[in-house]
Amino acid sequence: MGTKIESNAAESGTFLLGGRLPIHRLGFGAMRLTGKGIWGEPDDPKEARNVLRRAVELGVNFIDTADSYGPEVSENIIAEVLHPYPAGLIITTKGGLTRQGPDAWAPVGRAEYLIQCVEMSLRRLRLDCIDLYQLHRIDPRVPVEETLGALKKLQDQGKIRYIGLSEVSVPEIEQAKKIVDIASVQNLYNLANRQSEQVLQYCEAHQLGFIPWFPIGSGELARPGGKLDSFAKQKGATSAQIALAWLLKRSPVILPIPGTASLEHLEENLAAASLVLSDAEYAQLEKMLDT
Repeated sequence: MGTKIESNAAESGTFLLGGRLPIHRLGFGAMRLTGKGIWGEPDDPKEARNVLRRAVELGVNFIDTADSYGPEVSENIIAEVLHPYPAGLIITTKGGLTRQGPDAWAPVGRAEYLIQCVEMSLRRLRLDCIDLYQLHRIDPRVPVEETLGALKKLQDQGKIRYIGLSEVSVPEIEQAKKIVDIASVQNLYNLANRQSEQVLQYCEAHQLGFIPWFPIGSGELARPGGKLDSFAKQKGATSAQIALAWLLKRSPVILPIPGTASLEHLEENLAAASLVLSDAEYAQLEKMLDT
């Protein structure tokens, strides 16, 4: 079965972030290295730390986190386990969402708050410069010029290398690009939810990294005995592996970051790096989605 394949993330191919930073396309999302509701410490702290170590052993060199995961918990664990960081490991983080409790999130885009977010992430992650810093959400109450202007100032100071956006539309990307260069976009996108198709096409046209969050989501398609489940079994894989392989084949700018706090699920997910879908299989999946 696909869950027993040991694969290296390098097999997923390479993308040049910002046109310069090489990363393996299949990365790791560190949101789940926290408690229920993305709040507090993980239920199994030892397993969570082992997952991080194993991800790097299996070739992951692109780890995505945020100051709001925990909050602070995910960034702290990453630094504790992986610092001093191996050469070539890119850790990207995000700021701009505040936490009021489990599963509660509220955007704050004031310049002074974003500056604090960056400074504190630098401290927690033990970095002098964050290679990719993403605005977690645009705050509708604050002019985007103020929010992104603060990040541009930090970039000019050498504290941020590249700037990314999260959950944005094409017009919002265009507006942002008038203020600062944008290297990546992180939007909800998966096999069953392609509402960000136009954003993905924009990223393809402009060579921006497209980081789909909730990349394994396949909803009803993955139910036991369903079409995707049957397809995966015929392929000797799992539904999750098929969902990731589909993303990797869908576009060379897609950078999936499946997250987990389970070693078993980590190894299952990374095995998707070596799972090749033929054009006919890809077409079969497309037809499945359209019916």
